[in-house]
Amino acid sequence: MQIAYFHTSEAVPPVRPPSEGGPDGAVVIDVLRATTTIAWSLQNGAEAIQAFADLAELEAAAAAWPADQRLRAGERGGKRVDGYDLGNSPLAVTPEVVGGKRIFMSTTNGTRSLAAVREVPLLLTACLPNRTAVARRLIERDCQLVWIVGSGWEGDYSLEDSLAAGAVASAAIELAVGPHRGVHCANDEMLAALALWQQWRHDTETCLRAASHGQRLIGIGDHDADFTCCSAVDSLQIVPIQAEPGVLRAS
Repeated sequence: MQIAYFHTSEAVPPVRPPSEGGPDGAVVIDVLRATTTIAWSLQNGAEAIQAFADLAELEAAAAAWPADQRLRAGERGGKRVDGYDLGNSPLAVTPEVVGGKRIFMSTTNGTRSLAAVREVPLLLTACLPNRTAVARRLIERDCQLVWIVGSGWEGDYSLEDSLAAGAVASAAIELAVGPHRGVHCANDEMLAALALWQQWRHDTETCLRAASHGQRLIGIGDHDADFTCCSAVDSLQIVPIQAEPGVLRAS
């Protein structure tokens, strides 16, 4: 398996079919906090997450869904969009709130990365809590070329997403045993992410807090519980998978 890492959606090349050298697997990461929230939403019984980069498109799709079976989750600049049911906190998506509901979700960065690789045959989302489960799924599907896509912050590099990219790749390396099942870095960005994971793997919360987006969250309010949740490693076995374009379900 070859794994390449792209820091943001803007860095992702045009997606080609695997038969033309494109990826057969993609993993989107937004540690603080979209992909952590997605994983916990599905863990806690949400029917699906439908992701949108654009709020107007979200509103139109949500309006066509039964009102008692939907929630709108919107975040811009780290804060909940006015009038929406949810923001972007994994602590808010409790079973009582999300059970049986479809969550129509748009965030500042993560949902743009999902849109960038929507055409890849196998599309998963990862965070630190489910990093080994995601790596295992990539190996089970015998993926040959995987693109891991970070979300960054408005086009800029993100330390915490790179940490999680390294965490996923490290887990894949550990799991891929036996002949012809090696995992290799396909670009320098992936190699650097692995090095970052080796540096911070025993103190992930400190890394998240030190990152620029961590500092941004600290500046706008008390997010201690979010930091604890988002930095937990291997606390979930659930793997969000794109079941249809833009729609993520538990697997």
